[in-house]
Amino acid sequence: YNISMTREHIMSLAGLNWLNDEIINFYMELIASRSASNPNLPSCHAMNTFFYPKLKSQGYKSVRRWTKRVDIFSKDVLFYPIHLGVHWTLAVVRLNEKRLEYYDSMGATNDECLEILKSYLVDEHLDKKKAGFDVSDWKCCNMPPSEIPQQMNGSDCGVFTCSFAEHISRNSTLTFRQNDMPSIRRIMVWEIMNGQMM
Repeated sequence: YNISMTREHIMSLAGLNWLNDEIINFYMELIASRSASNPNLPSCHAMNTFFYPKLKSQGYKSVRRWTKRVDIFSKDVLFYPIHLGVHWTLAVVRLNEKRLEYYDSMGATNDECLEILKSYLVDEHLDKKKAGFDVSDWKCCNMPPSEIPQQMNGSDCGVFTCSFAEHISRNSTLTFRQNDMPSIRRIMVWEIMNGQMM
């Protein structure tokens, strides 16, 4: 992994601390690595947390080289951690199902994010495959709070974001809840320290 973990980074998983970019990026790499080594799991790719703000503010050309070593269209699922200043959420692209989904543990919606990512898919396909990409029949879904776990405090959004991706990456039902967060944080510390998923 090209992200070095310091004690300071790991400590962001303690107590009610906010997760930083390094933790989320490293954890997303662990998820993708597990999928790559297990043919029974959906193939997935996770974008860096800095990808979406750059795409949103500077457009496709600013991120076109970010995927020079990966064909995102060969994957089943794409994960986009979204940082909204003081809150983490997750956008998910399910290529086989032609769906873009937005997971917010505080129940908000983000149509703009889904539309930006849909346009990105079109631009990326044109750039890498030299062909158009029809998204006219794709669905954009803000996942309703009644269907996905919701946080009950102001500090666990990063853990929820990682947990959404972890469960989706193995086709698991989103069964975790707020009171699971302390144990999930401890598991994440072990996984990051050992460089592998439990």
